[in-house]
Amino acid sequence: MTALIIFSCEKKEDQSYVPRPKGFNRIELPSNTYQKLSEAHPYTFEYSRYAEVVPDTFSMAEKDWIFINYPQFKASIQLTYKELKNDPGRLKAFINDSYKLAGKHQIRASSIQEQRVLSKSGRTAIIFKIEGDVPSPYQFYTTDSTEHFLRGAVYFPTATKNDSLAPVIDYIQKDMIQLLNTLEWR
Repeated sequence: MTALIIFSCEKKEDQSYVPRPKGFNRIELPSNTYQKLSEAHPYTFEYSRYAEVVPDTFSMAEKDWIFINYPQFKASIQLTYKELKNDPGRLKAFINDSYKLAGKHQIRASSIQEQRVLSKSGRTAIIFKIEGDVPSPYQFYTTDSTEHFLRGAVYFPTATKNDSLAPVIDYIQKDMIQLLNTLEWR
């Protein structure tokens, strides 16, 4: 019995014990391919072939509010549409709501960056990049200032460890940009 203890206490110079670095699961991302929205809404755009469009079922949802769901990633882009009716007061109210909704993330966000972008189709959009452990890393709105107002938000069911979700967030952000670049009003 003593011999067994001696062998197990033998010092081995060539082995070093170092803790393994923290790692994250590998996330397989499909290629970004798109299809045209075929449903009858006052807007149309291209969205990912790996996503599904479903109606918004929240109690306050209106007719042309939809979710673009990514079942593989348990994520979605919620789109809310409002008709402006050539009313500058409605436009101002909807823009203010967009800023308030993005601002609600200030509690957990490490930063909120606002960026004005010009899409390939010539439309201006405001994109809010919300960094930190928040459930909505991107929000945006776009309008033609007279008839149409569209607001979008990228949502994940969890607000933690967004650094581990970074590849998925980047993937969906590309889809969001494709949506804005191909957006057409009907």
